[in-house]
Parts: sequence; structure tokens; C-alpha cells
Amino acid sequence: MTSSKTGTAPKAPKATKAPKAPKIPKGESHLALVRRARRINRELAEVYPYAHPELDFRNPFELLVATVLSAQTTDLRVNQTTPALFAAYPTPEDMAAADPEEMEELIRPTGFFRAKTKSLLGLSAALRDDFGGEVPGRLEDLVKLPGVGRKTANVVLGNAFGVPGITVDTHFGRLVRRWKWTDEEDPVKVEAVIADIFPKSEWTMLSHRVIFHGRRICHARKPACGACPIAPLCPSYGEGETDPEKARKLLKYEMGGYPGQRLSPPPDFPGKPAPALGAI
Repeated sequence: MTSSKTGTAPKAPKATKAPKAPKIPKGESHLALVRRARRINRELAEVYPYAHPELDFRNPFELLVATVLSAQTTDLRVNQTTPALFAAYPTPEDMAAADPEEMEELIRPTGFFRAKTKSLLGLSAALRDDFGGEVPGRLEDLVKLPGVGRKTANVVLGNAFGVPGITVDTHFGRLVRRWKWTDEEDPVKVEAVIADIFPKSEWTMLSHRVIFHGRRICHARKPACGACPIAPLCPSYGEGETDPEKARKLLKYEMGGYPGQRLSPPPDFPGKPAPALGAI
């Protein structure tokens, strides 16, 4: 698939020579940190203008279920699994009445299927009994649902209801610590620190951009430092491959010319749709 705006697939960041290590003072002031963090966000917005949630969904209920299923697995595997799940149980009422063993078989590819089945049955029953079969649009209501924490709630609020939220998943936490925005490990504390750095209007898109970058360039084990467009702003530059050509070979998803996570990506997504479960 090509971009509806440009008609071409995105180009990987140019890397003719290794970026210079950034000069970030050890005693960086809070104001300097805020300026650097916001500049990184602006740079990421240029690299990923199409950043979006990488779970396929058509309504708040589908996004809620998909996000619960995404724990300890890839968004791709969830997207390959949910078509059959939603065909069988399209509403909270349908899912709440599901046979547990039948649901377990449908979601088995996502892993931890027994625990996830218990959560899905519980949250569906709660939606049916307490919210009239509708997903609530408030954080305090969402986190009361079985299997739903702040991360899942913020994903749903930001992408189904337009309510700003910061999604602190493993990618987000890893990158903000690499960038020295915070040294906190607890997701709730990370969320609070980042919320103080950025205006609320940026929270949802910031989350998408950081997660996109973590999946495509700033990988956990071997970040592609030599192909990273924000290397001059990164105090952890050099943790990964700095040779430009070697780094470019580490790029993933559409940056490396491969499909992303979604089977049904947004119209302006420049990459290729991912294959369905069992497809060659």
C-alpha cells in the first residue's frame, strides 16, 4: 500500500555517515529537558506523520477487547485473531454469554488464553450489567473492568473517545528512559512525569510516535542508532549499531519495506497490510 498523500512508500531515514554523539549536559535543567523532549516529539511527528494505534478495531468495544488481548503478544497476532472472535461475539452481550472453552480456542494464538478469556467474560458482563452494553468514556469507570488497567484505559480513551491519554507500554517506558526524560520504572509514575512535560493535547499522538519509533528503529536489544533521525538528541546514542548501513538493515516494518501490524490499516498508512492468520 502506498500513501494516499504522496503515492509512495515511506523512505527510511537517510544515513550517509554516523551521527555525532549529542552533547547533553549531565546537569540538564528541567527546562532544558522539556525543550529537548518536545523537540524529539516534533522530529518524530515528521518521521511518523501517519502514526496510529496498531490494533484493528471498528468501535470502542473492539478496541477494548483487542487491547486486553495484546498483553504479552504482538499487535499483529491480535489482529490476526480478532476477526473470528468478533464474528462470533460482536457485542458485549454476545461475549458475556460465550462458552469459555469456545472462546479459549478462538484466542489461543494470543497466549495466556485462559486468563484472557476470564477477563473478557468479566468485562463483557460488566459492560452489559453496569453500562448498558456500552464502553464507558471515563478512566475511573474503565479501570474497574476486569483485566483493564491504566494503559488499556488510556488506549481506549485516546483512540475511541478522543480523550488525551499517555500509553505507557514496554516500548514507551524503554524509550523515555533512554532519552533521560525520566528514570522511573513504574508505569504510573512514568505517565505522571511525561504528562508534566507535554501539553495534554499531545499525549495521545506522542504515545503513538514513541511506540512507532520503538518498534521500528529504537529496538530493545539492538537499536538502529546509525539510522535514527533523532540521534543528535539522544543521550543513549551508541547503545546500538552506529554504522549507517548496518543500522539500516535493522529497520523494521514499513521503514524496512515490510508489512506493519495491522490487517486493515488506515487509508493514509504507507506500508503494506499484514497477512491474515494462516496466510502465506
